[in-house]
Amino acid sequence: MYLEIITPDKRVFEGEVSSVSFPGTQGSFEVLNNHAPLISTLENGRIRVTSATGNQYFNVDGGVVEVLNNKIIVLAEAITE
Repeated sequence: MYLEIITPDKRVFEGEVSSVSFPGTQGSFEVLNNHAPLISTLENGRIRVTSATGNQYFNVDGGVVEVLNNKIIVLAEAITE
């Protein structure tokens, strides 16, 4: 899967991943390869990105995530690593 994490200021992350865990407003959820199309709002919390190099964590201050055809786009209010 391909993941992009974008804030109003910059592109925070871009690359191939095997899974991503999100803090959704209706509860946390994880996206794996070939996930069904999805649009969800995010609350303040931690995004866990799993790739070939291991886990990476980003603290998100709200936003929106879209999953479509193995591409994930996160539009975040703000991100801290």
